[in-house]
Amino acid sequence: MAAISGLIRVMEKAARKAGGKLRRDFGEVEHLQVSRKGPSDFVSKADQQAERTIWDELRQARPDWGFLLEEAGTIEGDPNKPRWIIDPLDGTSNFLHGIPHFAVSIAAQEPKLDGSGWGDVVAGVIYNPITDETYWAEKTRGAWLHDGRLRVSNRSHMSDALISTGMPYQGHGDFAEWSKIFAAVGPNVAGIRRFGSAALDLAWVAAGRYDGFWESDLSPWDTAAGCLLVREAGGFVSDYRGRSLPVCDKQVIAGNDTVHSRLHKLIAGALKA
Repeated sequence: MAAISGLIRVMEKAARKAGGKLRRDFGEVEHLQVSRKGPSDFVSKADQQAERTIWDELRQARPDWGFLLEEAGTIEGDPNKPRWIIDPLDGTSNFLHGIPHFAVSIAAQEPKLDGSGWGDVVAGVIYNPITDETYWAEKTRGAWLHDGRLRVSNRSHMSDALISTGMPYQGHGDFAEWSKIFAAVGPNVAGIRRFGSAALDLAWVAAGRYDGFWESDLSPWDTAAGCLLVREAGGFVSDYRGRSLPVCDKQVIAGNDTVHSRLHKLIAGALKA
């Protein structure tokens, strides 16, 4: 096992502290105070409290780093230092409906050396409070589930591949685009799953549970940690044009080299039709 760095320990501590509170709130989900931010886009009191818990922990550990937060937005830090990208509750709808599939996602992203924006994600943690699973990765140091090394699956035939995705819903996403992709991918694979947490979908690709993943219309906090996990587990992540960006969020294709290549070909063909 790789030695766990101080950075990962800080991130895991914050994720577990927030996750413990989410786990307790999940047990009383029917009593949560819920507000509506938009169509089918719920923000719970638990979500907001989890974000504050993570912010407090990370601010104490790295006081000069900035933040990109799902709820609070951008908080500037030292422009020469990394920033945190945080989703305190990925899978909010699952959480609010009593479905035990959600996660805390935290990533650390470095600024570009030329000062022109943000560069590589160098560390990521995805924590599932219900299963108590901590997925983590650091750039060049591999991807891990607790102390076990993760590797993407080695399946090469699409007919054997299990693929995950997210679906458009009220007020979010492009139904026509998704339908074209589904029609192209579905007949070629062993199955398609939609579980409602992009962070866990990517973590499961890294763990070899899923063979591939595609989705669009996401945000950086949904995918930053997961993209690093897949790459450090030996997989590939790109947008629909095949570009390997530090954080793929608006369009994401992930998988091992063969599945990624074939998914990319199917998706590109579907969108040209």
